[in-house]
Amino acid sequence: MAKKVVKKKEREVLVVASKVREYIKEKDCNTSGEFINELSEAVYCLIDKAVNRAQENGRKTIQAKDV
Repeated sequence: MAKKVVKKKEREVLVVASKVREYIKEKDCNTSGEFINELSEAVYCLIDKAVNRAQENGRKTIQAKDV
């Protein structure tokens, strides 16, 4: 029986791909096709954690210390 592949829900990319690729190129490396989307997902996770921390501390304003 074939397994179903569960596809991640596509979300808007939060990073500027051209800037990320430029930075990586300066480090004498290349960027794979999936890297930008995965980086953006990591940014979503980081933001979600910061939001949760601020809310747990009774704040609506996300601050640098929440990262």
